[in-house]
Amino acid sequence: MSETVLVTGGTGFIAGWCIVDLLQNGYVVRTTVRSLAKEKAVRESIASIVDARDRLSVFAADLTKDEGWDAAVQGCDYVLHVASPLGTAGSKDPNDLIIPARDGALRVLRAATKAQVKRVVMTSSVAASGSPLRGPDSTNDETRWTDIESVKFNAYRQSKTLAERAAWDFFAREKPVTTLVTILPAAVLGPVLSTESLGSVQIVSRLLGGKLPGYPRLGFNIVDVRDVARAHVVAMTSSVAAGERFITAGDFMWMEDIAKVMRERLGERARKVPTRGVPNFVLRLVSLFDPALKEVTPNLGRKHLYSSAKAQRMLQWTPRSVSTTVVDCAESLLAKHAV
Repeated sequence: MSETVLVTGGTGFIAGWCIVDLLQNGYVVRTTVRSLAKEKAVRESIASIVDARDRLSVFAADLTKDEGWDAAVQGCDYVLHVASPLGTAGSKDPNDLIIPARDGALRVLRAATKAQVKRVVMTSSVAASGSPLRGPDSTNDETRWTDIESVKFNAYRQSKTLAERAAWDFFAREKPVTTLVTILPAAVLGPVLSTESLGSVQIVSRLLGGKLPGYPRLGFNIVDVRDVARAHVVAMTSSVAAGERFITAGDFMWMEDIAKVMRERLGERARKVPTRGVPNFVLRLVSLFDPALKEVTPNLGRKHLYSSAKAQRMLQWTPRSVSTTVVDCAESLLAKHAV
């Protein structure tokens, strides 16, 4: 009999590919959405890759509410907690993102441990294991925890760090039979299943759509969403993964390199991709009116690297070429007219 896995946040970019990977590997899958009005969209996006037949069920459960989680988890063998809170657009209060992330994770963990699932694999982020953004260039691994006092103006980094810390503290305190693994992806790109939750994909969509006058001096370790999903599924059953953090990251690319790859591989379809750089002071000026850019300006010109050596060694995980990831991401955005 096939094992059953709950994937939280079925409309999300990473969650969608986790569902695909699980279905392709014979699992019965459940997923959660905030409202069942989203069920059709989830099923359609998954169906574009794999035929779920009768192996996919959708439950209503919200990270900010207790209702629905016990029902969603009951009878499951594993939980992949991938859902992330949306926060409040334009809010200046970090708690609008921090509280749903932390408290939502604890809601899922309480339900999962109560149901005595074998393991929870929780999606964190390299934002929870990084050096200060304004500090010198660095190489980071899973032994590092982000000092949230040094990034107190970045609610995203705070929320990811505090949510993951809360999860590990919960397991240390409660000592359940369930085990915990956390996955810390770098900037997640790759083909989109839908255009609802783009996240890091906005890096590609903004360049491809000519939304930036030029490419800023920003760089990231990039990881393919399909590889992130694979890491979740492998970590779910790995005998050596319990109690571990795993960074999933591929090579580092400056946005100049991302733009160059798109121009070279997409030809005329990349005609709006900028061909010149933007001085740092210009981006800082524009960021005054664009909250998304304001979050990344501390990283201008800096090269903070993240090592996935542990995942490669312990999970036999191998990231694909970042150039392939960028091109596949752009192709999918173009195909869905999302640029």
